[in-house]
Amino acid sequence: MVDQPRMQISGRRGFSSDLVEAGVDLIGALRRWRLWTSLATHDIAARYRGPWWITVTTAALVGGMGLFYSQIFKMDIREYVPWLSIGIVLWGFFASVVTEGCDTFIGSQGIIKQTALPMFTFLGRMLTRSLINFGHQLVIVVVVMVWIGPWRESHPFWAMLGFALTVGNLAWMALVGGLISARFRDVPQVVAAVMQVLMFMTPVFWKPEAISKGRFVMHANPFYHMLEAVRRPLIGQTPDLNSLLFLVALMVVGWIAALLLFARSRRRLVHYL
Repeated sequence: MVDQPRMQISGRRGFSSDLVEAGVDLIGALRRWRLWTSLATHDIAARYRGPWWITVTTAALVGGMGLFYSQIFKMDIREYVPWLSIGIVLWGFFASVVTEGCDTFIGSQGIIKQTALPMFTFLGRMLTRSLINFGHQLVIVVVVMVWIGPWRESHPFWAMLGFALTVGNLAWMALVGGLISARFRDVPQVVAAVMQVLMFMTPVFWKPEAISKGRFVMHANPFYHMLEAVRRPLIGQTPDLNSLLFLVALMVVGWIAALLLFARSRRRLVHYL
């Protein structure tokens, strides 16, 4: 009996029907938010005996790089360490969602083959897991901000708006990555390699003002705008309106493309796995 719903979705009645069923899948997953939250919490408990060890490791990285790179870039350590800590923590979150997004459906293939849960349930599971890990890392930023003091000039509302737009964009990227990776199993390794290269092309460790030529490459990088939308308000600088508008436009276009791809691939996904 449990196989019957999954067998029913292997047929196809046209792309308009696929779009309707994709919307039903999304609504069904949203109604089951307690399920993917519980699954994400279980993932954290099963994978890590203590997520705080990752936080301690990141804190040591921030401290060491802050002392070293502030000397290289000739910057005041009290100015550079908040910039660096926010950049490293945010990039860790970006990389986590994008790379683990490729494993969204592959890692849950046993459940997908045996149940008729909405596919978006597994995307919510992965996002919740990454947000929980990000919450542990965020402690580093809070400590640095309170210790050094830029929290007095920060703009939390703009930072939260930028973070919401960031999560909205990372979600569709993870969905697209998960769908493509289910069909082509080499994609996760390619994505992981690309993210490593992008880390050095994105102002995580350095400031955008250091680039005088070829700035269009930096401005075409969506992760640059994600960092700008969250980091600048946190350190008390004026929010970059261009970055916010870029993220809004990217999220609209990205989700349209992702939902079209999902509607097209949803019936075939169980066969890919």
